Amino acid sequence: MAKIRMYSTAVCPFCLRAEMLLNSKGVTEIEKIRVDLDSRQREEMMNKTGRRTVPQIYIGDTHVADSRNLRRSNTPESSTRCSRPSLRAPLQPLSEH
Repeated sequence: MAKIRMYSTAVCPFCLRAEMLLNSKGVTEIEKIRVDLDSRQREEMMNKTGRRTVPQIYIGDTHVADSRNLRRSNTPESSTRCSRPSLRAPLQPLSEH
């Protein structure tokens, strides 16, 4: 299974929902990068993603964006657009910035 990294904060409800969705798809390990504890991590996240909000999620080297995109990519109609067998459910990656 591809490595999952999630930029997050301690009190982010969207981060918790994204983690729950990933767990429901069989993901047992998520590398959480706490941007509220280290401003350098937030700066790195913003440079990589072009975004200020959390969560920002990577599956391997693919940026799948935030929890809203993750949920949208988990809908039945999205399953025909993208295949991610390593997560048992498709996730649609974002275009590179």
